[in-house]
Amino acid sequence: MDDAAPESGERNGREGRAGGAPDSRGRLDPRLPLGVFDSGLGGLTVVREIAAALPGERILYLGDTARVPYGTRSAATVVRYAQGCARALVDRGVKALVVACNTVSAVALDVLRADLDLPVIGVIEPGARAAVSASRRLRIGVLGTTGTVASGAYPRAVLSVSTRAEIVAHPAPLLVPLVEEGWLDGEVPRLAVRRYLEPLARADVDVIVLGCTHYPLLRPIIEEEARAMMGDVQVVDSAHATAAELAGLLAERSLAIPEPRGDIELLVTDRPRSFAEVTTRFLGGPPREVHVIDL
Repeated sequence: MDDAAPESGERNGREGRAGGAPDSRGRLDPRLPLGVFDSGLGGLTVVREIAAALPGERILYLGDTARVPYGTRSAATVVRYAQGCARALVDRGVKALVVACNTVSAVALDVLRADLDLPVIGVIEPGARAAVSASRRLRIGVLGTTGTVASGAYPRAVLSVSTRAEIVAHPAPLLVPLVEEGWLDGEVPRLAVRRYLEPLARADVDVIVLGCTHYPLLRPIIEEEARAMMGDVQVVDSAHATAAELAGLLAERSLAIPEPRGDIELLVTDRPRSFAEVTTRFLGGPPREVHVIDL
């Protein structure tokens, strides 16, 4: 599996738009997989939570590794990239789409919902609802990428749940490369986490939302440092909240697969070898097979 490998066309199967479309009575086929995409590998934390919550489901994951990161791109560019990723998954036949990217969830979710004839769920709204539920004093902090924080998406989502909530969002961009390099413990990530938590500590929050799908891999350090600085503070993982809401959505629409037969297929737009190597860190088990596609 070389990083310059060509697209694996046979396995990826270009079934066409009809593969993920409703039938003549407007119904989606429950046997189709779930489509999940992110700008890179961070969305694998969402895949892990979905697989735990819905062990019967097949998951088709796309990481747009050729164009990562999205967090520093303009909103128009993120929307265009998101439409391309969504179309690639829908063309392969999926019954629902999970946007496992906070940046895309912040700026492109409404566009995707208007474009597609299937359920679309992002990670910000579930994370916001979980944060309000966990907060005693409705003082909520958010750590996210620069793009997600600048979008104001988390404050909007939280305030749509409770207008009494106070939200402080702070960018923590260094945490993404630390996770991708495997620096999940030790003094370097601890110092970075401590620095990013300082504004949230000054704001006296009682809940911290991990507003980037990479951050759950640093959750032990984030929780330890947050509690040392702020006492009894709760850390909310939007990946876990998203998986729970997806399970409810599938059950409500009679799209769930009860049999434990699920598997995970991984697609990327570049660097399959390096992506395969880090799947162990995100998903557990041995490195998984990864296929390259061209958007």
